[in-house]
Amino acid sequence: MQSGGPKLNLGAGGTAVVTGAASGIGLELARSFAGLGMNVVMADIEESALDAAVAEVAEQGSGVRGVVVDVSSSEAVVALARTVREVFGPVDLLCNNAGVGGSSPIAALDLELWDWVLGVNLWGVVHGIRAFLPGMLEQGSGHIVNTASVAGLLGFAGMAAYDVSKAAVISLSESLHHELVATGATGIGVSVLCPGFVATDIVRSRRNRPDHVVEVEPDPAREQLREEILRGYGEALNPSAVATKVVAALREGLFYIYTDDDFAEPIAERNRAVESGAAPPRLGYLFEHLLR
Repeated sequence: MQSGGPKLNLGAGGTAVVTGAASGIGLELARSFAGLGMNVVMADIEESALDAAVAEVAEQGSGVRGVVVDVSSSEAVVALARTVREVFGPVDLLCNNAGVGGSSPIAALDLELWDWVLGVNLWGVVHGIRAFLPGMLEQGSGHIVNTASVAGLLGFAGMAAYDVSKAAVISLSESLHHELVATGATGIGVSVLCPGFVATDIVRSRRNRPDHVVEVEPDPAREQLREEILRGYGEALNPSAVATKVVAALREGLFYIYTDDDFAEPIAERNRAVESGAAPPRLGYLFEHLLR
């Protein structure tokens, strides 16, 4: 059991903050929390998509506020925390969910692309924790859910920047958990969400890539394969099912939250390799698992 679970307010009067809330898992989390009667602050970098998402979630009748935020900016996330506190008061639940999926082969991976992926996927989580954790410590309660990925447990080919960012989020979440336990902050819980294949727009992250970031374009054959991957994602797990699993996991006080068991055996093989010192099991490219 994860400390802090029983004290988490998932009902009326509670306040949840969700980043990356304009679509996918973030939007479904916002819907679920609003449906429980919580105040919900939805943060995203895409203003038009966020406006539409906020209008939809607000129909459920709870307090809903949208804030345009670039989570890679510490100043922007600090401003978000200040706004939330001014509007709703203490935060009960923080979901550091914003993420992008850009990557390239390591030898061709431009530093600007590294900066972009790590800036959103890792630094966005760091900024969220730094901005909201002090308030939780002050009130003696709260819960933080950091979205990682099975790619943080399994290093796939061609995805180094993404894999590294998600592995770091898992390590960060574990470190935070241990610190809270060591300092006796038992009213605050931490969970790390490790999704498998979920039907989200993360494979279309190019739409939010800064102009100065150059991603190596695949050859025609790989571009065709990318289109097949996009179609495959359309048949992946619905984000609403993920949100349901997250709410259930919060009620149970779980630390690791998985969306399915599709990668259970590869993860187990990888763990056995860690124990024995052997090379990691062959994984290849993520799309090989998606299209099998």
